Amino acid sequence: MGIVRGLSRVVTYVRGAPGTYVWLGVLFVTTVALHHMPPGFEQHFLRHRSTNIHELSRSPVRVLVTSAMWIEDGHWMPYAFLYTVFHAPAERWLGTARWLAVCALAHVLASLISEGVLLKAIRDGLAPPTAVDTLDIGVSYALAGVIAVLGYRIAAPWRYGYLAVVLAVFGLPLTGSPAFTDVGHFVSVLIGLACHPLVRGRGKAWNPKETLAGLRG
Repeated sequence: MGIVRGLSRVVTYVRGAPGTYVWLGVLFVTTVALHHMPPGFEQHFLRHRSTNIHELSRSPVRVLVTSAMWIEDGHWMPYAFLYTVFHAPAERWLGTARWLAVCALAHVLASLISEGVLLKAIRDGLAPPTAVDTLDIGVSYALAGVIAVLGYRIAAPWRYGYLAVVLAVFGLPLTGSPAFTDVGHFVSVLIGLACHPLVRGRGKAWNPKETLAGLRG
């Protein structure tokens, strides 16, 4: 009975975040496909589905969609963990439509802004012309935006500690010699924070203190 009850809870949890787990399922299929490609072909294949400057100038809508369906490093399990920890709670809290809006805004705007930064670097001679084909694929911009917007799910003052950690994690890479993807991730966090209007009316914020008190009681 314990196993059945546990499986029932898992099914209920997954059903409460359908968008998260459909997306994760797509990533599983594409990751398996990537592992079955001939050696050396993966980068060529992904480049045509990447939001690099060259592909964005040719078919922006296509690559903005396809780039969110592949994982560059081919490791699916870490994303299964991250989607369960961040995307699923955000979707269950916001609802699928609002969660998807946060994901789309973070992914699209951060991709365009970061590639704009790279284009300026090329024009200023700070990056080689070949950088127009630099691979930029994956789901990390949407993930960063959702991680940030989840800060509003936490009651103050705990929220400020959470957001301080998020800003530090994504902001510290900018203090060195940041890559354009570092800029994209930090922009995604700012976009997630700017999605505050989407969280209004989504219920009482979670208070860790109340949860701990309930566990002790």
